Amino acid sequence: MASAMKRVHGKSCCFFLIYLISATIGVQLSTGTSAAFAETLGVHDAWSAFKTTESGGDACYIGAEPEKAEGDYDKRGEVYLLVTQRPGVKELDVVSIRAGYQYNQGSDVAVKIGGTSFSLFTSEGHAWARDTKTDKAMVNAMKRGSKMIVKGTSWRGTKTTDTYSLKGFTAAYKASRAACGLK
Repeated sequence: MASAMKRVHGKSCCFFLIYLISATIGVQLSTGTSAAFAETLGVHDAWSAFKTTESGGDACYIGAEPEKAEGDYDKRGEVYLLVTQRPGVKELDVVSIRAGYQYNQGSDVAVKIGGTSFSLFTSEGHAWARDTKTDKAMVNAMKRGSKMIVKGTSWRGTKTTDTYSLKGFTAAYKASRAACGLK
């Protein structure tokens, strides 16, 4: 889990993501890095791509909000999914999820893409893959899939199910990687 934590650096969807990244994205805030600005690389259906500069060099992100969020809750914060490239520090294809609430301590998040399931670890309001192999497998599944279902449990025991469209994922992913000088 420590190695996974080390990798962490997160229409209305597009406006929200532009604002989020240009105002120093929440995932960056959790690690103390900052971005001077974010360049919008493009909007690809449900996914948006961005590039910014951090202390370790260029960082390129793609992000989306869920097309459907389900659960018995009265209030929930911002919910989004990111895939991040940081070639300068050799962090590639890092998948992260912001839940919009604090996860139940020690709980895992269940992710399903097509017929493939993944388990992510949680810390406060975020979830990540445990290793780079899982990140890469998730990205490959996202390229092939049409939707991604994320199930989590809040610290209050509230269960949520978020459904993300993967339409436009591959185009946004390619734009992000190209902007960071990756194939």
